[in-house]
Amino acid sequence: MISRYARPDDLKGLSQVLTTLVPFVLLWCAAVWCTHNFPGLAPIPLLLLILFIVRAFGLMHECGHGSLFRSCWLNRAVGFLLGVLSGMPQYVWAQHHNYHHAHNGNWDRYRGPYTTLSVEEYAALSVAQQRWYRSKCSVLAAPLAGFIYLIFNPRFTWLKGTIGLLLHCGRRKLARPGVPLRAHAAGYRCRYWKTAREYRHMLWNNVVLLSLWTLLCWACGAGTFFLIYLLSVSIAGGMGIVLFTVQHNFAHAYASDDAHWDRDAGTIEGTSFLVLPRWLNWFTVNIGYHHVHHLSAHIPNYHLAACHDQYQHLFSSVTRVKLDEVLCALRCILWDTRARQIISVAEYRQRA
Repeated sequence: MISRYARPDDLKGLSQVLTTLVPFVLLWCAAVWCTHNFPGLAPIPLLLLILFIVRAFGLMHECGHGSLFRSCWLNRAVGFLLGVLSGMPQYVWAQHHNYHHAHNGNWDRYRGPYTTLSVEEYAALSVAQQRWYRSKCSVLAAPLAGFIYLIFNPRFTWLKGTIGLLLHCGRRKLARPGVPLRAHAAGYRCRYWKTAREYRHMLWNNVVLLSLWTLLCWACGAGTFFLIYLLSVSIAGGMGIVLFTVQHNFAHAYASDDAHWDRDAGTIEGTSFLVLPRWLNWFTVNIGYHHVHHLSAHIPNYHLAACHDQYQHLFSSVTRVKLDEVLCALRCILWDTRARQIISVAEYRQRA
């Protein structure tokens, strides 16, 4: 199955990138023009812009797996570009995401973007803390989560880590002036990056992105730019977080501890098939076929549907989540460590 479908095609990858970047630029221009001239029409290009940001992030995700293009160079270059567009340092993000793939279903190692609590951890919270946790995981809070995830955290962690690096190098240079500055920098440890390569990607992502912010503020006005940018990226980020969450948090999803974890069970029973209309599959680059994606991240998005259709008899135990069931799946925010599955708060109360 994998050998048949894990075959990237550079032309298909480039066509997907072009059909994303060209409309993205045109929609930005349309959103700015409508904001200045016909504010009542501005939501139309804004809504489309949000969908294209979701698509751009999905293609960036493909580049991180090295599956969008056959060429490694194209995956790196386009991944960096799409990372700037979506606000995320692509290489650093890809390292964390690949960790998720390596431990899918092992909730001792990885608990998703909302850091899903176990039933024991939830029970230990106060009533106010439980209410806050439920609110944080709700769909209404998704745009705020998108803002933190795509706009605030990548800038804040880079800035905070860089200040720490400069202070570290300054103190060490004063104490040991004969040691090269590079050697002092190599001794700095930070939880925001693990290698010098990761830091370089964070640095250049932020330098290029902040330069674009400055240029676009000058071109269309700071108020207009940030109004469009904050709304579009935050909502798109929220949509992405919701999509990711319901592909792993759903009723009775496989959620093992480290000792009992089985990789294949995590792929089939801990990942959903998100059944979406064709137009939404296009904007989400077929990420709804998440069970196939977790079977092998090297299968490009443009082969996922065909792979599923040919081998769907092997995926009969994969949970289907329809679009109108997404809100129900989002209520599954607790890890039952004894049953080794994800449950809702309502089910937790019944069991208690």
